[in-house]
Amino acid sequence: MKIKTAEFVGSAPDFESCPPSELGEIAMIGRSNVGKSSLINMLAERNGLARVSRTPGRTQLINFFLMNGEWTLVDLPGYGFAKRSREQTDKFNEFVSDYLAQRKNLLCAFILIDSKIPPQKVDIEFTTWVVQTGIPFALIFTKTDKAKDKGMAKNVEAFKAELAKHCDGEPKTFMCSAKTRRGRGGIMEFVRQSLVARKSAS
Repeated sequence: MKIKTAEFVGSAPDFESCPPSELGEIAMIGRSNVGKSSLINMLAERNGLARVSRTPGRTQLINFFLMNGEWTLVDLPGYGFAKRSREQTDKFNEFVSDYLAQRKNLLCAFILIDSKIPPQKVDIEFTTWVVQTGIPFALIFTKTDKAKDKGMAKNVEAFKAELAKHCDGEPKTFMCSAKTRRGRGGIMEFVRQSLVARKSAS
């Protein structure tokens, strides 16, 4: 899929403030510092579309980007940031879970996992919640350019094995690098197919 236009639509501090839309939405979420903003910029082929910060947990709002005037890419706040206060954590849990569970036009949530490190408890817990809630999702393992092949494969299989304890079947999985653009074609084809399926069902 070629991205001809990509524009920032707006931000929402809570679910009630999310802009009304009939367009299909693809959401991105992951642990803080997983490389979400870099991935969004790579997929959109627009440097600076999503703000890349050296400070984990910088994104505190739900950000909406209109792609090709046809669908919306949604940047959700990163979870698992240790310096976030209990109040901030509760707020995150509330408005992000509300969006994921209640947004009628959400087609898929891409859950981003760092391929360089072993399975993290917070990632397993979040993905398990998504499974139990019935939210359509796929996994994107990021930073593959920074991981050694054997270690990366071990981490990915360990994550899948841990997730298998909580759900049946294996989710759609992509290996990705924002730096080398690895995985972009597969991810964007998945998005295209999701949009086509939604159009056919309507």
